[in-house]
Amino acid sequence: MTENKKTSYPKEKINILFLENISDAAVKHFHASGYSNVKKISKALSESELIDAVKDVHLLGIRSKTQITKKILDAAPKLRAIGCFCIGVNQVDLKAATKNGVAVFNAPYSNTRSVAELVIGASIMLIRKVIDKNKAAHEGKWMKEASGSYELRGKTLGIIGYGNIGKQVSVLAESLGMKVVFFDVETRLPLGNAEDRKTLKEVVSKSDIVTLHVPELPSTKNLINKNLLKHFKVGSILINYARGEVVDLLALKNALLEGQLSGAAVDVFPTEPEKNGDVFSSPLQGLSNVLLTPHIGGSTQEAQHNIGDDVSNKLSNYLEKGISTGSHSIPALALPPMEGTHRILHIHNNVPGVLSKINTQLGKHKINILGQYLKTNETIGYVVLDVNKHLSKNAMDLLKHVRGTIKVRMLY
Repeated sequence: MTENKKTSYPKEKINILFLENISDAAVKHFHASGYSNVKKISKALSESELIDAVKDVHLLGIRSKTQITKKILDAAPKLRAIGCFCIGVNQVDLKAATKNGVAVFNAPYSNTRSVAELVIGASIMLIRKVIDKNKAAHEGKWMKEASGSYELRGKTLGIIGYGNIGKQVSVLAESLGMKVVFFDVETRLPLGNAEDRKTLKEVVSKSDIVTLHVPELPSTKNLINKNLLKHFKVGSILINYARGEVVDLLALKNALLEGQLSGAAVDVFPTEPEKNGDVFSSPLQGLSNVLLTPHIGGSTQEAQHNIGDDVSNKLSNYLEKGISTGSHSIPALALPPMEGTHRILHIHNNVPGVLSKINTQLGKHKINILGQYLKTNETIGYVVLDVNKHLSKNAMDLLKHVRGTIKVRMLY
């Protein structure tokens, strides 16, 4: 069987919905693959709007502002997969998606370079006090002075969260002559000459610039707080291009006003406007040497194109080949096609005896299993079955009635 094997379902009946102005690269990908019903909306939808919109949708594409709740998932019986065209998946109720047998994919690596470059750019702007000088120039004031302005070379960059983005920042910073120290809750292999530190205090107390690259978790909420800010090196700079809940903004404001910190760059906020043009407010507005940007860390043409390609490939591979690698809800399986068979995908509750029931039912009706693969997580199991072509319809009917079944579909 070739990679271009035609699927058993009619592609013109597959409904795809993309929200939040997802890159045209995603739309082109599915059009080129023969899917004609692709709808693109430029904004996020509310829960009630989505409940109405997803009833007949098979693939849903979102970015960071669309919240996928249990109510939305329960209203989408045909939904096979959700593509998060961004780094995180915290906007999706993953427990409900898993229970409903809906695969959830994202693009954890595609915009790392864009974020890393912006961190370095912000570092230069802040350590040279460009923001103050730019403001003065626009107001007609000439502020040509070196006081309080420094080079990055020879300074120490502290990275909190040494994952994909943190490592990219590390490499770029070293290339500019900076010393890099980092802290991560996981053991990470340092790149270049970067040095691991055992505590947050060790990092912030020795760093001229501290940059955050951690996920939004209960353990990271207000990670940068009043108490920790007291341990920052006096006159240092804080950059948060991670998640809005990670920094206590009122505590940061006070640290800036008191001179504990000399500058800050913030791209993410606890509450963000839903669309361009909406009113935005922050305690940091109006403060000298504070760079505020509207969540644009990954907003480059290159990043959005890469994200569009990455997530689209994962969605189409799951829909057409049953490949669930990279899913946050469906156990990971990636299998080559088998000649002379029909392939059936079966998602079920992870309870004892389901696989035995599947085999018993098929055995009773003399349906020969030519290939069988099972992968489970704590909640569900994912079985890929290759059966004789002339018996595949019977097999489908039997598998639908196995106790614990969540979803069954014929792949080819």
